[in-house]
Amino acid sequence: MSEKKKILLLTTGGTIASMPGGEGLEPHRSGVMERELNQLRTYYDITVQDVMCLDSSNIRPQDWQFIARHIFENRAGFDGIVVSHGTDTMAYTASAVTFMLPNIDLPVVFTGSQLPLADMLSDGPDNLRTAFAMAAAGHCGVFLAFDRKVMLGCRAVKVRASGFSAFESVNARYAAQVSNLGLVVDPDVLPKRTGEATLRTDVSRDVFLLKLTPGLNPAIFDMLAAMGYKGIVIEAFGLGGINFLNKGLRGIRRCLEDGVSVVVTTQCLYDSSDLRVYQVGNKMLELGVIQGRDMTSEAAMTKLMWAIGQDMEPDAIADLFTRNLAGEITA
Repeated sequence: MSEKKKILLLTTGGTIASMPGGEGLEPHRSGVMERELNQLRTYYDITVQDVMCLDSSNIRPQDWQFIARHIFENRAGFDGIVVSHGTDTMAYTASAVTFMLPNIDLPVVFTGSQLPLADMLSDGPDNLRTAFAMAAAGHCGVFLAFDRKVMLGCRAVKVRASGFSAFESVNARYAAQVSNLGLVVDPDVLPKRTGEATLRTDVSRDVFLLKLTPGLNPAIFDMLAAMGYKGIVIEAFGLGGINFLNKGLRGIRRCLEDGVSVVVTTQCLYDSSDLRVYQVGNKMLELGVIQGRDMTSEAAMTKLMWAIGQDMEPDAIADLFTRNLAGEITA
């Protein structure tokens, strides 16, 4: 019998580790996972570390940094790492950690559940099994495993609040799926390593995600600049339509002149923004906005936070958004 793969499980709380409390479900430490972990130990050599115990709605950028640092500094001697996490913000964490761990040299797989493991009908056991299988498969990168599917961490979006198919891989095929053949990996989706693994956790919290609505007051851009924001991600309409005439363009121009990086994505979950199609989009490109193309809002937001945190100038950030770092954008 082959030697068991060594897997490190980092727990952060979330529904998967929750128990009913006086005011609803409350996250607990890894002790509530022991039944499932004992079954998984039949196949894997598992080490467990409780790194935090939070409902994921309370996880902040400094927690992303802590998780990334813990992964990097504790990865030696392991074949892969699984991170259990609440579902509500898991796509943000997985995306942010992707950028914080360039060229990570082992699999890092986020997972969670829609029902606590304490519930007899929980989806947690399946999700853990899929995550551990991917962590043991030897494919480097940051992934998210859910409902027998594995996707790149920077392509995952939570699309259902209660259904077990909670996450979708947006604008990218699944990295792997579980079938009657076992874990079937799509090698073309896997991120390509281009150097040594490094840890680069600095991010800026001064990035605002703005969803356009009909009739939105364009003075919002002056307010955001005055509040000290260094980056703005605009979820525009369709291919990148923005409902501002000259007044709104002036506000965006002032932001850009003040060194604020402005990235335009689309509110449409699938496909890509393309500012070259319509007149208003071309006017935006002339001003110097950055196209988010087919990135998820979570990836665009965290990539911009990370780029600003690396002390990049606006021109360097614009160039960074043309480059595919870890599968977050279609080359």
